[in-house]
Amino acid sequence: MTGLDFISPDEIRARFSAAMSMMYRDEVPAYGTLMSLVGHVNEHTLAAQPRLRARLEETDNLARIGEERHGAIRLGTPQELAMMRRIFAVMGMYPVGYYDLSTAGVPVHSTAFRPVGDEALKRNPFRVFTSLLRLDLIADEALRADAQKVLAERKIFTDRAIELVEKAEAEGGLGLDDSADFVGEVLETFRWHDRAIVSIDMYERLHDAHRLIADVVSFRGPHINHLTPRTLDIDEVQALMPAHGITPKAVVEGPPTRKCPILLRQTSFKALEEPVSFIGEDGGWKAGSHTARFGEIEQRGIALTPKGRALYDKLLNEARARVRPAADGSNAAEYEIALGKVFEAFPDDWNAIRQAGLGYFRYSRKAGGHDCLTREQDLEAAILDGSVQFDPVVYEDFLPVSAAGIFQSNLGDDAAQEFVASPNQVMFERDLGAPVLDEFAHYAAIERASIQGCLGRNAMAAEPA
Repeated sequence: MTGLDFISPDEIRARFSAAMSMMYRDEVPAYGTLMSLVGHVNEHTLAAQPRLRARLEETDNLARIGEERHGAIRLGTPQELAMMRRIFAVMGMYPVGYYDLSTAGVPVHSTAFRPVGDEALKRNPFRVFTSLLRLDLIADEALRADAQKVLAERKIFTDRAIELVEKAEAEGGLGLDDSADFVGEVLETFRWHDRAIVSIDMYERLHDAHRLIADVVSFRGPHINHLTPRTLDIDEVQALMPAHGITPKAVVEGPPTRKCPILLRQTSFKALEEPVSFIGEDGGWKAGSHTARFGEIEQRGIALTPKGRALYDKLLNEARARVRPAADGSNAAEYEIALGKVFEAFPDDWNAIRQAGLGYFRYSRKAGGHDCLTREQDLEAAILDGSVQFDPVVYEDFLPVSAAGIFQSNLGDDAAQEFVASPNQVMFERDLGAPVLDEFAHYAAIERASIQGCLGRNAMAAEPA
């Protein structure tokens, strides 16, 4: 088979994302309701903001909004993580960023598998936030050993999925039939299983250590625990959810409402309590329940520079020092007021953000502009005279505090046990089998390439024939 016969990784990713969405809609009907609501809000927002619609169309980003999803899974062993990396590579998804959630009381560290190229993101920006359980953070040695034994004995990938990954790696891709098989086989890894692989006693021991530990260890596979559509107005979705029979979490995670969105805002509906059967003492099945899967919505803003991120972190910490948001929502209004007040220190104007070096932007020539931009020093003058325009670079990644906040609000106040902050990117990358891409360097390269593109065109136009 030649490369011309292969299905592109972007197409495989698009098909897998669609299949995952269909499966999750069947498993969690409220997700379908959520999708309809987000679609309605997005249409209304675009109709009310024609300038936003125009820029999304001009930058070829409008079509991706309705297709955009991110999911999340939690893995138990380094071997599972390494194979998952190879699976996602077949779909053109690569590990970006390192996240240590132990700082927020969640015993995992994570990365985001996603496409990284501009055209790949426009084709389908599917992301999967992928966490690896930190058994080393479990203080109970006996429980840690029991959990390791359970995880070592399970197999979360089908033989055919592994075979197809090896074939793709050896031959450089997959053809039409193999890619269809690949999507179906890999989907099995993410499917919900209502029969646990542990006894109720074991489950309760794991649960007492941390609910997330019980979720990772107790089942045959890392069921997808949520899928997240992208909205253009998360406050509107949050306000409308109750009228559609969905109870949202009390507080939207991330920065406050702004004219110029930054980074990422997220909300969700409460996790479902679902019937599960556990292994009984007599070898039969014992009825029980498990809470893990939920629905989530996100609104994406501009990617921040290290300077911008430092300011964001400082302001968020200051807001939380003033009012710590309670999972039950009892002080939600007070927290939102404090958050909005504190974030007045972060500029809420695109040009002010750009000039302060707080965010990344993509520069482009305006049609009909003159060709005087031959040096980077001319960039500001070209912006002022209208020859060059700039658009915020969308933040394609995740926020550790937001992720942990979603986990905790869905798992309950008692889920946020204390763990010693223990970032270990070296260990994570060793288990992953590859380094993770530095998100700041990646966004900086996007901005730099856009500036060079403006310089290149103008410089060539200024050269004599």
